[in-house]
Amino acid sequence: MIEIENVHKSFGALEVLKGINLTVDKGEVVSVIGGSGSGKSTLLTCINGLEPIDSGRILVDGTEVHAKTTDLNLLRRKIGIVFQQFNAFPHLTVLENVTLAPRKVKGMSRRDAEEIAVQQLSHVGLADKLKVYPNRLSGGQQQRMAIARALAMSPDYMLFDEVTSALDPQLVGEVLDTLKMLADDGMTMICVTHEMSFARDVSNRVAFFHKGVMAEIGPPEQIFGDAQHEETRNFLSSVR
Repeated sequence: MIEIENVHKSFGALEVLKGINLTVDKGEVVSVIGGSGSGKSTLLTCINGLEPIDSGRILVDGTEVHAKTTDLNLLRRKIGIVFQQFNAFPHLTVLENVTLAPRKVKGMSRRDAEEIAVQQLSHVGLADKLKVYPNRLSGGQQQRMAIARALAMSPDYMLFDEVTSALDPQLVGEVLDTLKMLADDGMTMICVTHEMSFARDVSNRVAFFHKGVMAEIGPPEQIFGDAQHEETRNFLSSVR
């Protein structure tokens, strides 16, 4: 599981996480919603150690992420993360992009890495794009390639940071379908998202962030149907 205990994080004088507590169990999908600047994306980068925290603890399967003795490179093999931007290497084919990390980080042979990459690219509907370069893909296809690239490392957890926000509206659906498929497969996921239908239909729980605080968390039917906090109700009324 992922355990977040009283986490605080500031950028200079701006405190962006103000004592976050959250536990995510294996196989659970938690969607994080809220306005811009509420701390959602910062939380994800703290979970996999890309950003240090000021106080509190984050544990992944009992390992404290920010302990000085923790091997972050080893820990990150458990935690896949996909950002808004695709961050593909333009001079490499789709297959080469996806095999790079297993070969360089895990030391896999080319053959073994390609076998896993083909499996994951097929999983996200890109089996016919193996030899294509990223600039020949649509935005939705590039984002699905980024998801396959993360999955090729065989993570136990996936973090998604507004992965549809850079896409044209007509391409959003294919990426959301991929996330739904991962949820159906039992992948543990934390999804920062502006897609309320996804949060409502796919999540086990939805967390609402407001000004660095997790103001409310609960099952989708509670958050969307009977929110307890005025800030949550105001936010949902503005995005529906």
